[in-house]
Amino acid sequence: MIGSLVATAFWAMLPAYVPNNAAVLAGGGRPIDGGREWRGTRVLGDGKTWRGTAVGTLVGVVLALALNALNDPASAALGVDLPTFALPAAIALAFGAMCGDIGASFLKRRSGRERGAAFPGLDQLDFVVGALALAFVVDPDWALDVFTLPVLAVVLAMTPVLHVVTNVGAYALGLKNEPW
Repeated sequence: MIGSLVATAFWAMLPAYVPNNAAVLAGGGRPIDGGREWRGTRVLGDGKTWRGTAVGTLVGVVLALALNALNDPASAALGVDLPTFALPAAIALAFGAMCGDIGASFLKRRSGRERGAAFPGLDQLDFVVGALALAFVVDPDWALDVFTLPVLAVVLAMTPVLHVVTNVGAYALGLKNEPW
């Protein structure tokens, strides 16, 4: 039971887990805020770019489509009925994850935190909130079918751990300037 919940939660969230990492690798380009300030600080900062948002969203959607292609053998190997991704849900998960991260940057700037500064809790769950919120708005039937309360509980428990592990790994590999 727990194993199937973890497998389902991880599989269902992969299109939301990957976009921000892809955005970092694609990095650079024009900042979304265009360099504008609000109340003396940047609205978002240089780390949130149009290119990163587009690439991150595209990578998340392509990943969801690839997972659809791998669904039957993966489900059989794991002994779990893994979800497939309707295209609107795939787009919502990937773009929602990017929007959640962008929203967190806005909150960080308003609280006086610089780019890359830690914001415990928000850093680990911003993209999850954005992805799930948009998925429930865009494709509510799919989201309600996939993200049952037990699956949501696993997502909320698993994501902070995965976030810390992947960020520390990226920092160790020199892909990030800070380990959070």
